[in-house]
Amino acid sequence: MQSENRLFDDLAKVLNGAAGTLAGVGREAQENARARAREWVGGLDFVSRDEFEAVKAMAVAARDEADALKARLEALEGRHAVPADVA
Repeated sequence: MQSENRLFDDLAKVLNGAAGTLAGVGREAQENARARAREWVGGLDFVSRDEFEAVKAMAVAARDEADALKARLEALEGRHAVPADVA
């Protein structure tokens, strides 16, 4: 009876060690996959939200300035335009 208990104890120790090893391999594989995903995404040309908002604000300001200059140009051209019946 004593030998059976020892056999089960040894078997339990081996299975426990195998389970721990498999868990470690799983964690390592998961970390490796995450690192590869970060590397792949990092290689893409994404911009941060702050950079996007800054460029968006610059575009809005440039559009407003262009509209103001266009209105000013039309006003200046309207003042100096010669009527067609006079010329």
